[in-house]
Amino acid sequence: MERPPVGRHRGLTLIELLVVVAVIATLTTVLMPAVQRALAAARRVACLNHLRHVGCGLHGHLLARRRFPIGCLEWRASWQPGEARCLAWSATILPWLDEQPTFARIDFERPFDHPVNAAAAAERVPLFLCPDADRSGGPAGMGRTDYGGLCGERISSPNVPEKGVLVHDRGFAEPEISDGLSRTILVAECARGPWPDGQWINGRNLFDQAYAVNWPTWEDEIRSRHVGGAHALFGDGAVRLVDESVDTLVLAAACTRAGHEPLTTPGEKP
Repeated sequence: MERPPVGRHRGLTLIELLVVVAVIATLTTVLMPAVQRALAAARRVACLNHLRHVGCGLHGHLLARRRFPIGCLEWRASWQPGEARCLAWSATILPWLDEQPTFARIDFERPFDHPVNAAAAAERVPLFLCPDADRSGGPAGMGRTDYGGLCGERISSPNVPEKGVLVHDRGFAEPEISDGLSRTILVAECARGPWPDGQWINGRNLFDQAYAVNWPTWEDEIRSRHVGGAHALFGDGAVRLVDESVDTLVLAAACTRAGHEPLTTPGEKP
């Protein structure tokens, strides 16, 4: 029997190679959008779960102290020097987020930006970060947060006195939230565009809502990179994606603790 010539192997012809390349390109074109949607969905779920953990931290504080944490302890403006501590609610709940070592390093008798707190303030706390966030700005060397506390709303009327739950220099017990925990937003995403005060130790990571969700503005608002809306943590621990198209008066009602407004809860449970 005749053996084939040694060392001679038939390769792909140019036409066959072009066909293979065309098939790969077609598959890539077809599959890439599906892959991108799957990745976006995974990032959205991760963000949602982070906020659920934040909710557990807030309820841990509620169970231990009988109140939700103070939103900002001794506020001061970013340009003001002084000894006002300006410490955030998000620093207070660290023990219930499995971040006890970072919590133990904070001197709560000193301002958030005091040198003695610099090492703790620089820590990255993963549960305060949205994987889809797109932000810049703020002090260098401070761990950021993509979630801010709601101190009220300015859609229906001025936020004086503050209408939310996480406010300045006061913490609220559950009975004081007469609108109901399931109808009151405590924390929401502020994860799109610049947010100079978006650090978890900085007490200025509060805002009152004045526009629709994801509205393009320089102010701190409920904003995200998720398609169609932004996540909000309600007082009962539920996290919902609040739609961009939700009526602003409904949104305003959800940002108050005791407005007694008739409310259809914005967003829906995933």
